[in-house]
Amino acid sequence: MGNIYDEALVALHGVWRRRWLALAVAWGIGLLGWMVVSLIPNTYKSEARIYVQAASLLPDKVGMSAGEQKANIETVRQTLTSVDNLQKVVRGTELANHVSSDAEILGKAGSLQKAITIVAEQDNLFKISAVVAEGSMSDAENAKLSKAVVQKLIDLFVDGNLRDGRTETGTSLKFLDAQIEQRGVQLAQVEAKRAAFESKYLSALPGGGSIAERVALARSELSRVSSDYAAAASGLAAVNGQLASTPATNNTPGSVVSSVDGRVAQIQGQISEGQSRGWTDNHPDMVALRGQLARARAAGGGGSRVVAGTSTQNPMYVTLRSMQAEKQATAGALGARKAQLEGEINRILSLQASDPEFSAAQNGIDRDYQVLKTQYDKLLADREDLRLRGQVQAQTSPVKFNVIDPPSAPSVPSSPNRPLLLTLVLLAAIGGGIGAAFGYGQLQTTYPTATRLERASGLPVIGTITEVVRSSERVFRRKRLRQFAGGTAALVGMWALLMVVEFVRRSMVA
Repeated sequence: MGNIYDEALVALHGVWRRRWLALAVAWGIGLLGWMVVSLIPNTYKSEARIYVQAASLLPDKVGMSAGEQKANIETVRQTLTSVDNLQKVVRGTELANHVSSDAEILGKAGSLQKAITIVAEQDNLFKISAVVAEGSMSDAENAKLSKAVVQKLIDLFVDGNLRDGRTETGTSLKFLDAQIEQRGVQLAQVEAKRAAFESKYLSALPGGGSIAERVALARSELSRVSSDYAAAASGLAAVNGQLASTPATNNTPGSVVSSVDGRVAQIQGQISEGQSRGWTDNHPDMVALRGQLARARAAGGGGSRVVAGTSTQNPMYVTLRSMQAEKQATAGALGARKAQLEGEINRILSLQASDPEFSAAQNGIDRDYQVLKTQYDKLLADREDLRLRGQVQAQTSPVKFNVIDPPSAPSVPSSPNRPLLLTLVLLAAIGGGIGAAFGYGQLQTTYPTATRLERASGLPVIGTITEVVRSSERVFRRKRLRQFAGGTAALVGMWALLMVVEFVRRSMVA
């Protein structure tokens, strides 16, 4: 630890002995560095933050989904710094006073393209910044210009999104109308061709689709019809068997009926009717009826008559005949449909066997129809969505802009940080001077201490003689010390003067 301390003291002593060299180097580094710093132009940066909110009065069904809205905003953000837009910025700000030709405008736009940044801080929050450093303008003019550039960019941001969106909608509608008209003509031609083909070859086959699909559907229906026909024929046979064993009529045999019995029954009915009316046995009518009843019974030995037998239609037979007619009609219809399906299937199969291009023609027609129909329906849906979007854009703004932080008016340059650079130059000058003095001391072969001389020579050192300074030498040395202090103070004073000048310049901009 003691050796390190001694070496440090030796190094400091060496630097102090060569302090004038250190001061000269420090002045050289300081003057050169401060001159370089003074030549760096001031740049002024203006920033603004805007909040972009996708707003729609209609749901996503109108074609303005969240993904499309974000894509539109991203497109505007990317195209905003195009050369075309930046030329508008040049013409709309003070830069227009410093250009005289289209080539100069294009050059200014190119330089602005590197100086403008648009950053998406969050999903809907954007920061726009512009850095301006025009050598032909003063600091105050550069500060105002940076704010004007950002404000112009915001105006272009809003105007470009609204105008371009509506222009794009109108152009897209015209294109879709033309495409729909063209696809409609093609679809009508294919539909007519398809209808003619089906009318000629496939009118009797069920369902739709290709020939193979229709034949498969016809075979499935034929299987079902055959099963139903077999069930109907079985039911008809059962009804025919029941009908053969059922008589058509029911016969009732004759009987002998007394003629008095009818008269007695008639009188008894009249008596019962009188009783229901509330007549008593003493009522004159009731008395007369009872007398008639007694006389009729007394004449009971009179004659009698024979009633002949009757023949009535059998209800079961009628029901079975009705069922027989229904079963016959069902079986006949199913049989006819079965024969028709078998005939059509055999006809189509024979056509396919004799003409291989028959299936290919039908498949080609169906394929063309499906492709055109899908395209036509999609174009119609797209046109409707686009028309609704245009109506929304005409009445409301699809994107709302809120300026969170307006363009700032910079009062201090964003770069360079001149006070820091001036201070770093001062520190570099001091460090460079000390380093130069130390390095020069290392090049000289002197031995400031007896220990270092012993280590270098390998011989013992008997003693050392200290320096004897006379009084006149002390006066001279004090004078030189004051001169050195003055030179050092002048170096620091130069740094302080430059700092004052820098802050005065900043106050003039503010």
